Amino acid sequence: MKNPLNKRLPRELKSEFGKHLVLFIFLAGMIALVSGFLVADGSMLKAYEQSFEKYNIEDGNFELDEEVSDGTLQKIEQDGVTVYPNYYIEEETKEVDSTLRIFKPRTDVDKVCLMQGKMPEKADEIAIDRMYADNNELKVGDDLKVGKQTLKITGLVALSDYSALFSNTSDMMFDATKFGVAIMTEDGFATLDDTHIHYSYAWKYNNPPKNDTEAKTMGEDFLKKLAKRGTIVNYIPEFVNQAIIFTGDDMGGDSAMFTVFLYIVVAIIAFVFAITTSNTISKEATVIGTLRASGYTKRELIRHYMTMPVIVMLAAAVVGNILGYTVLKGYMAAMYYGSYSLPTYVTIWSADAFIKTTLVPILILMVINYVTLRSKLSMSPLKFMRRDLSRRKKKKIVHLSSRIYFVTRFRFRIIFQNVPNYITIVVGVFFANLILLFGLMFSPLLAHFEQDITHSMLCKYQYVLQDMDSEEFSDAPDGTMTNVLYKFYTDSLLSTSTKGAEKYSITTLKTQEGKLKSEDVMVYGVSPDSVYVDIEFRNPDDIYISNAFAEKHNIHVGDSVTLDEPYDDNDYTFKIAGIYTYPASIAVFMEQDQYNKVFNKQEGYFNGYFSDKRITDISDEMISTVITKDDLDKTCRQLEVSMGNMMVLFQGFGVIMFVLIIYLLSKIIIEKNAQSISMAKILGYTNHEINRLYITATTIVVVLSLILTIPLANITIEEICKAAFAQFSGWLPYYVPEITFVKMFAAGVIAYALVAFFQIRKVERIPMTDALKNVE
Repeated sequence: MKNPLNKRLPRELKSEFGKHLVLFIFLAGMIALVSGFLVADGSMLKAYEQSFEKYNIEDGNFELDEEVSDGTLQKIEQDGVTVYPNYYIEEETKEVDSTLRIFKPRTDVDKVCLMQGKMPEKADEIAIDRMYADNNELKVGDDLKVGKQTLKITGLVALSDYSALFSNTSDMMFDATKFGVAIMTEDGFATLDDTHIHYSYAWKYNNPPKNDTEAKTMGEDFLKKLAKRGTIVNYIPEFVNQAIIFTGDDMGGDSAMFTVFLYIVVAIIAFVFAITTSNTISKEATVIGTLRASGYTKRELIRHYMTMPVIVMLAAAVVGNILGYTVLKGYMAAMYYGSYSLPTYVTIWSADAFIKTTLVPILILMVINYVTLRSKLSMSPLKFMRRDLSRRKKKKIVHLSSRIYFVTRFRFRIIFQNVPNYITIVVGVFFANLILLFGLMFSPLLAHFEQDITHSMLCKYQYVLQDMDSEEFSDAPDGTMTNVLYKFYTDSLLSTSTKGAEKYSITTLKTQEGKLKSEDVMVYGVSPDSVYVDIEFRNPDDIYISNAFAEKHNIHVGDSVTLDEPYDDNDYTFKIAGIYTYPASIAVFMEQDQYNKVFNKQEGYFNGYFSDKRITDISDEMISTVITKDDLDKTCRQLEVSMGNMMVLFQGFGVIMFVLIIYLLSKIIIEKNAQSISMAKILGYTNHEINRLYITATTIVVVLSLILTIPLANITIEEICKAAFAQFSGWLPYYVPEITFVKMFAAGVIAYALVAFFQIRKVERIPMTDALKNVE
């Protein structure tokens, strides 16, 4: 025999259709969003992981100061590796104002995935990275001026060792707009200006490491052996190569973030279901008491009252997963393709996504509702029949002074009688503001960082020159240059007549592994009366650090910092005398003479120029790097491209969640007090006066919730951002302008005004006859 209680379900659905429809749409949309993301993320992560074997991705790469002979390569390969020449040339592109890193065809290691068009076959053809092409509105068939040549784009590709377009692994963020990679034929590569050719080599271990720990040990051993074979310019093992590993790390982190986000939302909605069900039980207390007295068990009633929430959740999960696998999967994949240069992926049905978006949310809903219902239905049938649902024989009534106006006391009573509902409102508003702030703070944060960088730039053009300690200019056995040769070298090749150009020195050290991973630190040697670096060195051996370095690593004046040489066992300990405002880089500043003393350089040594004007009288062969504003603000540029669309989603979702929580819970409060409202109407109170009591009470709670939770949301987001930014190289300081909080408060007030309008209408529709129902 079927359970007669099941016949009530259609009537319950009909009577509360609006509430269930809103919850269904909200949950289905949320699950569709997360399901689509997890499917796209899982499928693309699988393609990324398979690419290591499919495209034979390197175990690391190194760059030497010159091309080595076949004999030297054979000696290097005796150290348990296979080495592949992987030279590249960087050229400026004219139309799109960017740098293109061009490689020869790859057939053995770091192979290329052709995404569109065809590979170049002639010397005047080129295949460029697909994401770089999208960001610069380039397509197959276009002409692109590279250096002094005009080349035809024949294909769009993804280079397996550049899934994230980092030009330098020490950069905080890659830059897929101002930097790209490309492939040309052997003949085409030979036509390029080889002034700045990079003698880069990829290696594969003959016996691959089993994990990153073993890879680190093997990498350190190989570095020591390699240092004996040539002068190392750059050395990047695969497990620290941001261009390779950043994509996988980011996709894994995104998956965890979205999953936790879903569970938090589901838990809040589960509490809303629990409160609405608890309110229904209060209204149907006499019916429940009669059913219990007739032989229905508590378990049967729990099962009945849990059925509708589970049906709504299950329907939302089914519809959400269908939408996720179809519509939103492509949208989420497009977001990844807008950030990373990934190979073509195939959609993979994910059991993990199904469990996370269907089974776990239903389980969360069932547990929360079961605990609530079990507590609510634990009273005796007689108590239900008497509508005595209080657990205490005497309620503790909060004393309110008679000096308080009657209307104000009445509002306080309403709040005290609905504490569980209002607590849920506060929690819901907090999470809604958390989501909304995450969406709103992003653009101002990036704009502020870019503004800070612009205002604190050392100069418009920062030139780094070729190494002046090269052995080709040495006449002594120990490798030191004579003053004569050094003066000839600097005067003839490195001197400039550019007005305002100022000499400086620069080298790169690394922080030591600790709570944060090791990262590059730029060490500057500057003139004590520098025009560009406004530091007053009180003592010749004073050491200053950038505020970015101090904030990220929690360093204060008087502390000591130990930094390591990248390619040998030397380390340097500096005592910090001051902090210099330079947010663009993790940097150390000292006087030039102190720099030469610390790093054992020739007197008068320098290897760079600060200048606000472009230097044109030094040969390109002598210039290693030019750092401009574009190089410093690449983080802002790329994050805006990568995260812009996602931030819009968070903004919309935060507002929707706020409206939903406030609407459902304020609706419950009105329904719970329907009898009292009806009685007030009989006593002659107008709708306006009743709204001043009931709607205003909720308004007070909502406004106080906004005032309380906006600062809490800011503190929470700040801690989350600091933890997240600490995992990257460089530093992105947290910043939210006050106007953002005003916008959040205004959005909350406007959203609540919309909800209040509907609740006022609901109060107006409560009939006077309700006062005659359930009279004891």
